[in-house]
Amino acid sequence: MKITHLITTLGVGGAEKHLLWLGAGQRQAGHEVSVLYLKGDGELTAAFHEAGMEVAKVPMESARALPSALRQLVATLRSRAPDVLHTHLLKADSLGAIAGRRAGVPVVVASKHNDERALLKWPVGVVHGLLTRRVDRVIALSDHVARFVAEHGRVQRDAITRIYYGVDADALAASRTRAEVRAELGFDERTPVLVCVGRLAPQKDHPTLLAALARLPAEVQLLIVGGDPFGDGEARLRALAEELGVAGRAHFLGIRHDVPDLLGASDLFVLPSLWEGLGLVFLEAMAVRLPIVASDVSAIPEVVDHGVSGWLVPPGDPDALAAAVTEALENDLDREVRGVAGHMRLLERFALPRMIQETLALYESALAASGSPERRPRT
Repeated sequence: MKITHLITTLGVGGAEKHLLWLGAGQRQAGHEVSVLYLKGDGELTAAFHEAGMEVAKVPMESARALPSALRQLVATLRSRAPDVLHTHLLKADSLGAIAGRRAGVPVVVASKHNDERALLKWPVGVVHGLLTRRVDRVIALSDHVARFVAEHGRVQRDAITRIYYGVDADALAASRTRAEVRAELGFDERTPVLVCVGRLAPQKDHPTLLAALARLPAEVQLLIVGGDPFGDGEARLRALAEELGVAGRAHFLGIRHDVPDLLGASDLFVLPSLWEGLGLVFLEAMAVRLPIVASDVSAIPEVVDHGVSGWLVPPGDPDALAAAVTEALENDLDREVRGVAGHMRLLERFALPRMIQETLALYESALAASGSPERRPRT
């Protein structure tokens, strides 16, 4: 098949990483894959090129650029003539639903990566539902997101297929030893180290994490890994850390490209999100057998099995979060057992080959239903 993916941005985020792995897997299966994106600087462009995918930008930095972006996208799709247009994230889903049909693409597929807050607004939900009628298939990355999109995005539940994210556990293994990374960070083997990976966005609820850190013993250290999409997010969190008296224990590392090493050097992964479509970072932690403390919200219970592979607590509750972290840090054997259980859960439910196969099967089913013969994979 000839497949074109359209995504809102190519920054360092869960949906973008998912697309990188999905596209690379589709390439390895013999399909021709290209990627288009709408906004930002395309930080992951080089990684897509390394995986054999052509990347181009269709500029739409603001709503005012919508008409020109739509014209350019239609022209690009007509030129490339893909069998499948697969869109990712809300803006790309909306633009792709219109452009795909105008360009005569046989099959248009939309992936829902999150329980998008914008869909809670009634007019947005209604427009989303109308646009989604132009799409042949809808993929949700979790049962929770499928229910959310059905209810708030006005999409028929039976029109949505749940395909869990898949990752390559071997590719996410740490490349450096725990001791090496800890020495670089200035920690010894006995230092209790927590790690949180995620955008410095309100959704991730870093304030609750910092408040929980203030309730923990003074020797506990916290690594905060992630970019700042709002410009002043890190500054506000640093000010809060000062106010709570944990500035010396909360280490803001920014965007890092050695996340598996940081996870492997830590004792516990902690993320108190207020909502999550799935949470790719949980799978990254599970890949290195790192146990998890997280919020009992949205799709997180589909990933983290409470009492088996981690600890789940009510959202926005620093006392409950601190209590779960304390329980985990006080029991080395329990952490090890839950870390192994999480790794096994990843291999059973969130393996990369399964995700690639299920997605390709959905394309083939949609092409067959459209009456358009798929192109044979090149050999």
